[in-house]
Parts: sequence; structure tokens; C-alpha cells
Amino acid sequence: MAEKGRFDNPVSAALAGVKDLFRKQDLADDYTDALRADGKTVLITGASSGVGLGLAKDLASRGAHVIMACRSRIPEAMEEVKAASGSERVEIRKLDLADIDAIHAFCDGLRDDGVRLDVALFNAGMAAPGARRTASGLDEIFLVNYLSKFITANRLLGDGVIPNNAAAGNRGDGPVPRMIYTSSDSHQSASAIDFDLFGKYREYGVNKAINYYSYYKLVMNTFNTELSRRLAREGQVDVSVHTFCPGPVNTNIVREAPGWLRAILRGIFTVAFRTPAQGAMPGTWLATSPSIEGQTNRYLHMLNRKEMDPKVYDPEAGKKLWAASLDVWRSVDPERARAVV
Repeated sequence: MAEKGRFDNPVSAALAGVKDLFRKQDLADDYTDALRADGKTVLITGASSGVGLGLAKDLASRGAHVIMACRSRIPEAMEEVKAASGSERVEIRKLDLADIDAIHAFCDGLRDDGVRLDVALFNAGMAAPGARRTASGLDEIFLVNYLSKFITANRLLGDGVIPNNAAAGNRGDGPVPRMIYTSSDSHQSASAIDFDLFGKYREYGVNKAINYYSYYKLVMNTFNTELSRRLAREGQVDVSVHTFCPGPVNTNIVREAPGWLRAILRGIFTVAFRTPAQGAMPGTWLATSPSIEGQTNRYLHMLNRKEMDPKVYDPEAGKKLWAASLDVWRSVDPERARAVV
């Protein structure tokens, strides 16, 4: 079975999002200043720009202690968030999801500093013009957009940085911690996961890279759903796991596209797409809304409740993905790889 995403070229992918802008937003009236994050510690990956930066500004302004995990713009992005939110309870830490050693160093730092997260927003992602081999031998899109999330989730849960009883036994009483993943509705209609090719490095160009972007969103959503099952055994939700698509947002995700293509996409993004602040709204709602306390595996497409692609909910695919992910992790990081739930 060939791995296949929803779109075969970047222009059709960009234009497909435009129609979403005209759909009614069912939860728009619930997104108000009453959504607060006072006293909560919130991690946001990919927070230096785009939706991640929008989330950092919004949640800091709502009272959260925000930890920005970024590859670049350190400390400039933090100062921007402080100025926009009026809050000094903002910090920034280095995280490069294309480097497995850097992922472990980041997780070690949170653990060693005694950080306990109420909300973790896994927002970081990337688009590349083609295949790129990382130091681990894995393709960059595969590592950044999927496997890094598997590694980070297991590290943060295993270390108790995200309080939980399943792996760390340290959740205690109080609100259920929330893990929230930024995805894309482009995962709809992507192919089922090809486990024969899973994690294997192959050369490809820009069109296949766009194809992989939506395909790995389906892979990630399948992982999120399996994680939600593992953290909600016997009817008790230990940690909530939610997913959202911000809709079409004007970000710098196309910065590495060829010049001619970047110009076309920038034009579409500038004229038709939402701002990063608007794209952050469903993430803020999932992080703060009291209406979903103790619930898990909710999906928002912008501010609309929606079902993910049916393949995402297949429990056998979820178990198989979990095992395959652990196998790939062990193959490149044998001394540190372990699944904790």
C-alpha cells in the first residue's frame, strides 16, 4: 500500500482551505474573555511564530505561566509575547524536533527543574521542499511532524512532567491535565497507514512532501486517539488528549518552498487566510474550556466540533502504530527508547 495524503500539490492544498473561511463557527460564542488559565502552567511547542506564537500570546494574556519551546527567535519571541500579553510569566526554552538528542535535553530540563504542566500544546510542525535525512537517519518530515511527538509524549508522561497515574503515579486530585495537538483537516481522506514503509527513508520532491504533510497528520491523529485510550482506561480519564485544525492560516510554513512557488502561496495566504491569532482560537478553547473537563479525544476544525477521518478511530491501527513507532524509536535511539503507557 502506498502512503498517500489528500493533496498532490501545494497550490491545490492552499486553495482547498479557502472555503472553510465561510463556514459558521459553532463555538464562536463560547470563545470569550471568560476562558481563563490563571495558575496553570502551559507548554507550547513551535511557539516562535504562527499559530504557536498566537497561542502563547493568548494564553499568557489569560493568566497562564507559558513555557515556549522554540528552535529559533530566542529570546525575541518571548519578549514579543510579554509585550503583547502584559505578562511576565513567560519563559522560552530551546527545542529542535529534528534532533533526538535535543528532544531528550529539553525533556531532561523540564524534569530536572521540577516543572509540572497543566496543559501541553504540541503545535510544532514543518513543511519541506523534499526529503531530508536527519542525524538519526530518519526523514525530517517524519521525525518533526510525527515521531518527535511520540517521543516527547512518552518522555513527559514517564517523567511525570505531565502529571499522570498511568506512568508516573503523581497526578493527585484537581483538574485533569490536557495534551493538545495541532493538526490539519487535510488528514481527511489520506490513505491508511502503510506499515511496510513506516519510518523508512526515501527520496522525494515538493509534491510528495505536500502529500506527506496531510498523510502524517492522519498518522498523528491515529496516535492521539490511541494515546487517549491508553490514558483513559476503565472509564477514568487520567490525562485528556485533544486535537484541532486551526483552518487556513497565514504563517511562514512555506518559507522553504522554491521562490516561484513561495510567491504564489504567499499571495494566497495574504489575501485569503486567517491570522495566527484567529488560528490559535480553537487551541485556546481546548486548553481552557470548563465544558470539556474530564473528556478526551475531542476534535475541533477551527471552532467547530467535528469527527476525524474514520481510519483514525480504528483500535487495531492504533495498537499497530504504537508498536511500529516504538520499533522505529528503538532502531535509532536504543538506549533511551521506551513507551510508558
